Amino acid sequence: MLLISWLTPSHFVMLGLQIVFAIAHSGGAALRPWAEKYIGPRLYRVLFALVSLPLAVILIIYFFGHRYDGLQLWQVQGVPGVREFVWLLSAISFLFLYPATFNLLEIAAIQKPQVHLYETGIIRITRHPQMVGQIIWCVAHTLWLGTTFTLVTSIGLVLHHLFGVWHGDRRLSDRYGEAFEIAKQRTSIIPFKAILDGRQSIKWQEFLRPSYLGVVIFIALLWLSHPLLLEATSKIRWEI
Repeated sequence: MLLISWLTPSHFVMLGLQIVFAIAHSGGAALRPWAEKYIGPRLYRVLFALVSLPLAVILIIYFFGHRYDGLQLWQVQGVPGVREFVWLLSAISFLFLYPATFNLLEIAAIQKPQVHLYETGIIRITRHPQMVGQIIWCVAHTLWLGTTFTLVTSIGLVLHHLFGVWHGDRRLSDRYGEAFEIAKQRTSIIPFKAILDGRQSIKWQEFLRPSYLGVVIFIALLWLSHPLLLEATSKIRWEI
């Protein structure tokens, strides 16, 4: 009876939404060489965004609306310092999730989108910053909310990003061959491992870019608008 009482349908809906997003996002990335050959990089980028972004928005809204579903595993929201710790982790996660190494003009298809073999900025810390950022975000939000729904959501997100590590490396290897293998030897998946091993070093001047300032401003705006986002999404009624 306990299992039935906390395992709400929303747990399965969230997993289903994550599977759909993973297929669309990773599948779209896998099709990139073929798609760019026939429709061009810019149109591919636009179509990829038109598929991925709405699915991501649906995931976020559904998460906000059901974050307290299921069993409350722990409750630490009243513990002094936890709120500040969670916000700190969340801010750090966005620095990894949205690394300014990437060209925003290419992401928006204003410039011709290209596949780059980066080895600067945050890539010196980890070759897969988005995976690291997602794990940090999941740890922070699972700690704060403490529900089985949040835990299930976090497990799904982390598994998708771990798959993305393998998938991303494979695509870069197919495209760049030996050049990627050399870059792979000089970088690491685990944060700071390549630095501690002496294979890499941080160059702080690479972080002194307007785009990194943009990420910091985005984090500040998110902090200010977070209550409004929660209020707005709470008004959405889901049938499931």
